[in-house]
Amino acid sequence: MTRVFDIINGMDEDAFVAAFGALYEHSPWIAREAFARRPFADRESLLAVFRDVVAGAPDEKQLVLVREHPELARRAGVDESLTKASQSEQASAGLDRLTPEEYARFNALNDAYRERFAMPFVICVRLSDKGLILSEMARRVRNTPETELRTALAEIDRIAALRCADVLKRLESDA
Repeated sequence: MTRVFDIINGMDEDAFVAAFGALYEHSPWIAREAFARRPFADRESLLAVFRDVVAGAPDEKQLVLVREHPELARRAGVDESLTKASQSEQASAGLDRLTPEEYARFNALNDAYRERFAMPFVICVRLSDKGLILSEMARRVRNTPETELRTALAEIDRIAALRCADVLKRLESDA
C-alpha cells in the first residue's frame, strides 16, 4: 500500500481530483481542498483529511453537500443524474427491488424527512438493508435539524470511506 501512497502523493491536482473527486456525491471541491494537505501516509490519514475538509466547511456548504445526495428508492433507474456509485449502492441494499408497499413507505418517509429537514435522508446503504434503512428513516425524522445534519454528514463520511477503499484497490491493482 505504501507504493500506492507514493503514487497518490505524486499526483498533480487534476489527477488527484479525477481519482478522488467522486468520493463525495457531486462534490469534487472536497478532493481539491484535501489535495493541498498532502502528503498522506496511509488510508486513515487520507480519510482524516477528507473528514476534516467536510467538518471545516461552513454549515451552508455542508448542507449543500447533503443535498447532493439522491433520495433513496425514489429515482434509481429513472434519474440520469444518479451517479453509478449511488445506483450500485442502492441496488446493494435492494432498493431497486421494492414491493409496491415498500416503495410507498419509502416515498412517505422521504417526503416527511424532506419536509422536516429540507434535505434528503442519507445513510450508508452499502452497510444497510431495506429494513434497517426504513427503521432509521422513521427514527431519525424525529431528530433535531442540528443533530440530523451531523448524522447525515457522518453517514456521508462512511460512504466516502467505502468509495475510497474502492479507489485505493483500483490504484493498487494498476500500480
